[in-house]
Amino acid sequence: MTLRPPAGLELHDLDVPDPGLLPFAAGSFDSIGPLSRADFPHRHSFYELIYVTKGSGTHAVDLAEYRIEPPVLYVVLPGQVHHWVRARQLDGWVLLFNEDFLHRHPEDLALLRALAGATASHPNRRGHGELSRLLVELSAEYRAGLDGRLGVLQALLHVLLVRALRVARQGEGADGTLVPRAPVHPLVDRFARLIAEADRADRSVLALARELGVSAGYLHEVVKDATGRTPARLIREQQTLEAKRLLATTDMTIRQVAFAGGFSDPAYFCRFFRREVGCTPKEFREHSG
Repeated sequence: MTLRPPAGLELHDLDVPDPGLLPFAAGSFDSIGPLSRADFPHRHSFYELIYVTKGSGTHAVDLAEYRIEPPVLYVVLPGQVHHWVRARQLDGWVLLFNEDFLHRHPEDLALLRALAGATASHPNRRGHGELSRLLVELSAEYRAGLDGRLGVLQALLHVLLVRALRVARQGEGADGTLVPRAPVHPLVDRFARLIAEADRADRSVLALARELGVSAGYLHEVVKDATGRTPARLIREQQTLEAKRLLATTDMTIRQVAFAGGFSDPAYFCRFFRREVGCTPKEFREHSG
């Protein structure tokens, strides 16, 4: 299995030409290859879990930059734009996997989104030892290629994500204990994944509700109850984020950015962007350059 580089700011894909190969890869930055240290903005069609144990520089995710302070865990979701800035001597583990790999533990999708929302997780010494042991075992299982490794890898990844989320939430309570969180409603998680698809043409609430097999009213009720925001609000936020990504990291014209974001009228897109961001697309591009 290899990583296929994109043309410009498009997708890195996990290229799995053989149906017998797993939609999964695990290893060091060196064994995964030079694209694991890519210093140009790009996005993936897959999930990437990165655990940096050594190195310096900056990790840029969706227009924000975060100084690398090992040990640190990052999760990058499909569609997010990221790259490394002046990164030196990066060492650690990299896991790459498609959504198909998670079918035995579908709840892992919500765990991944929660970890990505934390942007970066810095474990203490105990947490670092725990995560490191799991990653060593997982990487060894991947390399060994023994019978039954699919189930073992899926189980180890599930344990890793649960433990990583505990680490990420450590200390959030006043007494240093974990803060309990309500489970994410499966419909809300599916909705969030749909609106994050960069190439989606119809982003209306009605179209998304139909795709999810529910009424627009029910979708509104569940999403608003879980997030405090309406589906329409979340769609607008996602469209704004995607426009910012393209304006800041590509040479696409404003017309092209509008069409990529699902707007048929570039003039309306400019009005939408100014209302949501407070400046025109041109002004945003000039200031983010």
